[in-house]
Formats: sequence, C-alpha cells, structure tokens
Amino acid sequence: MSGTIGLQELWAGVEESAGLIDVTCSPERMWPVLTAYEDAIAEAVIAFRVATNARHEGELDVRFTVPWYIDPYLRAREHGLVTETGHPVESLLADIREQCPVDLYGVDAGVVGGFRKIWVYFPADAHQSLAGLAGLESMPPSLAANLGFFTERGIEGRVDLIAIDYHSRTINLYFTQLPEALRRPEAVLAMHRDIGLPEPSEQMLRFCERTFGFYATLTWDSPGIKRIAFSVKTQDPLSLPARLGPKIEQFVKSVPYGVDDPKMVYAAMTSSGEEYYKLQSYFRFQSRSRLDQMPSADHAA
Repeated sequence: MSGTIGLQELWAGVEESAGLIDVTCSPERMWPVLTAYEDAIAEAVIAFRVATNARHEGELDVRFTVPWYIDPYLRAREHGLVTETGHPVESLLADIREQCPVDLYGVDAGVVGGFRKIWVYFPADAHQSLAGLAGLESMPPSLAANLGFFTERGIEGRVDLIAIDYHSRTINLYFTQLPEALRRPEAVLAMHRDIGLPEPSEQMLRFCERTFGFYATLTWDSPGIKRIAFSVKTQDPLSLPARLGPKIEQFVKSVPYGVDDPKMVYAAMTSSGEEYYKLQSYFRFQSRSRLDQMPSADHAA
C-alpha cells in the first residue's frame, strides 16, 4: 500500500488484521493514539505486529513513524496518553533529544492495551555509543553496569535506535549490522549464559544464523540485562526455522496488506525458558526508507 493514509482507512485495516488472530479492537484505547498523531500517520510507515507467546496472545500492535520535528512524548502527554509519576522513564526522551542527533521517531500501541512505546532512530551515519548514552541522567543504571557485555562483543558503538516502553518502564537498545561471529551458535549460547537466560533450542540457534541484528532490554528495577532478541528480515516467514503457531501462520497467509513487502521476525527467550517469536507485517511500506528495518519493539517478558 502506498500514498497517503487516512485514519478511517487505517482503522479498517487494523480491525481486519486483528480479526485474523481473533483479537477484538478497543476503539477507546486505540483511537486516541491515532488521532493524537493524525498529521504524522498520513505519510508514515505503518506496521502490525503479533507474537507467539502466551503473554502477548490477544493483542495486535500497531506501530508508525513520526517525523523528527514532532516531539512524540510531548504529543502523548498533551493528549492524555501518559500520566506522569516522576519516574525517570518520563525524562529519557528529552535527555536523548538534547544529546543525540535524531533521524525520526516511532510510536507503538496495542489495539487492546493502547499507547505503549516511543522509538528514537539515530541517523544511519551517527550510531550512538553506549558509554555516551549511559551518561544520561535518566538512563537506567543497568546500562552502565553492563557495558562490558557489549564492549566485549565489539558493538558498544553500534546503537541504531532506542525504544522506550512507558508501560513496562523498560528500554530496548537495538544493534544492526551484527558481526558475523555473533551469529554463530556458540556466540548466541554465550550471550544467553552471560546474562543468565536459559539456553536456546537448536531451532532458535539456526534462526539466529540468519539474523542481521538484535536488541537488549534493560530496566530501572534490575541491574542485569532482562532479555535479548534476534531479528531476521524475510519475504517468507513460514520458511524460517521457527514455530510461529497456527494463529500467526494464518495471519501470514491471510493478511491482505504488504503481501510483497518484507516481514520482520524476532526470536526471544524469557527468563522462565519460554522461547517465542514475533512477526511484523507492513500496512504501508516505503522501500526507500531506512525504516524498512522498523523494529518489533518488544513488551516486557
């Protein structure tokens, strides 16, 4: 789908896509998000995301891009999408905007849960260093505590974007252009072991051999890395070594939008050992945009 998008057209697509996985939309939670960013949505890259694990069952995420000159957090606050409590997560976007160059933003909301996240995309030639980000006053202290994990793997200076989850009070740090050595099974196993996660299955290790990047989740409430997830871009998700489950397989086969556009599939492991996959399909795709790698920003496990 190309051209400008109106809210009614997008809402029809949301309802149709949600119906494919038996999810009922909540207009009172989702419509305020769409109207808050109506001026951005007309030209935005728009994607839908579903996940296989029990925690995410019954939800369809809608995410869209926002131009760099719009402050997406200020817009969310003005429209009553967030209620401030004094937590550092509420200051993080402002701190990032003050120190770092920003290419553009993204907003993520669930058709059931409503507004959730903001992404901050850095320019392609200005990836940020973790050391610099760790110095931000509102950044989770767990970032500074885990710099060694990223530095040892040669990716400390490769932060492509950050997702701020205002619901779970977590952040995701995204790393693209992953070195080939980090895709190998022994490297993936070592990453899970080093942060205390269960070992991934052989299926997931095969999946990770095709990954182009990964992200790590951090929180203000824990000193460790909460989770890591690996990403693959593909035209045919059903060809991947991944258990997508019957509902998501039906979604892949039946979603009427973005049939010829690439899909994003992410693999992750929870602390309890639940291995799950997330799939993102585009409602409106711009192949010449760097957002053809729009991430599947994850909910807290």
